[in-house]
Amino acid sequence: MGNETDRLKSKFLGSLVGTAVGDSLGAGGERYTDDTAMMIGVAESLVESGGFDADHMAQVFVKNYYAEPWRGYGPGPPRIFGMMQSGLSWKDVAEKMYPGGSYGNGSAMRIAPIGLFCYDNVALRQIACESSRITHTHVLGMEGAVLQAYAVALAVETESEQLDVDDFLRRLDEFVETDVYREKLKSMKMLLREAAGKSQVIGELGNTVEAFNSVPISIYSFLANTSFENCLEYALSLGGDRDTISAMTGAIAGACYGIEEIPCEWISGLENREYIERLGEELWRVKVEGRTER
Repeated sequence: MGNETDRLKSKFLGSLVGTAVGDSLGAGGERYTDDTAMMIGVAESLVESGGFDADHMAQVFVKNYYAEPWRGYGPGPPRIFGMMQSGLSWKDVAEKMYPGGSYGNGSAMRIAPIGLFCYDNVALRQIACESSRITHTHVLGMEGAVLQAYAVALAVETESEQLDVDDFLRRLDEFVETDVYREKLKSMKMLLREAAGKSQVIGELGNTVEAFNSVPISIYSFLANTSFENCLEYALSLGGDRDTISAMTGAIAGACYGIEEIPCEWISGLENREYIERLGEELWRVKVEGRTER
């Protein structure tokens, strides 16, 4: 049992640190961006609430944004958080900002802690959707967050040396509920079988800010490689929305390979490394023991 819980702890830490490492390297420096800042907010809320509480998570997002508004947030979230700060409910704000909802990757980029916390939980879809809805209400934005969360969850359950790519894709396909993502998964299977070149991968899967053009290529970056380092180097080479694609790839690869497999030189220079590691440990503790030391 001890070995099993230690393995799980390594995967929790690996996913959070992997997100931050991918984000920082993708942004071209040692500082992370809004991708990691919001991932930290998701983890903090899960820890402090002992589980998912949408109202609390929205408040944490607002608090963290105003503490560090310079993290590189896109134009949408600051306006959303400003409306929340003025007293409007998060339930009304996102739809007001984007009629029909946003299908950007902003909710998928931060979702790793929910994939970890709900890796063995049938409520993963519901919780991932609810967390997305705080800022991204379009079905394709929410489904991107769900798919990314489920990829993290499957990676937690996967022993890296026993990764079955076809089975991983099959389970993703059975879980997803929209045709846009089903088509991307079908393309992914074909590209993996053909060992396709990067230009073809980008042409089929995309590398831009829409969730359906960045979540699939992040999953592909994980499945097409066999070590954390190779997964991330591949993601970094794809261009486009580089920091977010690398952050999401790092989240999945970290959940599979564990923190020990992340190169030391990438971890040693990581901003706020000790806090992110501690947060991963606290999230793991809440998951396995149902309590926090905060």
